[in-house]
Amino acid sequence: MASKGIQLLGFTLAFLGFMGSIASTVMVEWKASSYAGDNIITAQALYEGLWKTCASQSTGQIQCKVYDSLLQLPAIVQGTRGLMLASILLCTISVLVSMVGMKCTTCMEEQPEQKNKVALAGGVIFIIAGVLALAGASWYASRIAQDFYNPFTPTNSKFEFGSALYIGWGSAALIIIGGSFLCCNCSSKSSASAPRYPPSRSTAQPGGNYV
Repeated sequence: MASKGIQLLGFTLAFLGFMGSIASTVMVEWKASSYAGDNIITAQALYEGLWKTCASQSTGQIQCKVYDSLLQLPAIVQGTRGLMLASILLCTISVLVSMVGMKCTTCMEEQPEQKNKVALAGGVIFIIAGVLALAGASWYASRIAQDFYNPFTPTNSKFEFGSALYIGWGSAALIIIGGSFLCCNCSSKSSASAPRYPPSRSTAQPGGNYV
């Protein structure tokens, strides 16, 4: 029962991280305009994401614009897009694989060893997906910090971390932790279930009596 509970907990955490990773990818608040400095115009707030940019006026009106050309995008945006989409794709595959290998499902019940290997594979894919999401969010954040502390960046053009970055980091952590639970549970269970045979005794002993 404890084994099923650990698997279910790991799958739940990874699935929540999967949902958070999707939300982070589609959000526009990857970086938000900074208000640090003296000559900052606060009449509007600028937000930039992986797919579009938005400007929020002080009156509450929000105007968004989708990026016109993919090839004209900065390398940081294109790279982060690729990492986040790859993470989402791997999470989708891992969800399907883990559901087959989990002990609370009826798939492959007659093959317990193969079922454990399938669950282990799902956990490994989850971990890889979490690492990709973590790399994408961290790469984007490092560029924001680099531009913010660059003395040649105009004060009105500086940005800070947006809420999508924090959601991306948290989602990546949940995916990695959930995948680790699946892997640790499967590995410990397989080692514990390995049959242990008593030391074999020689069938033919010197001086034995034969009938």
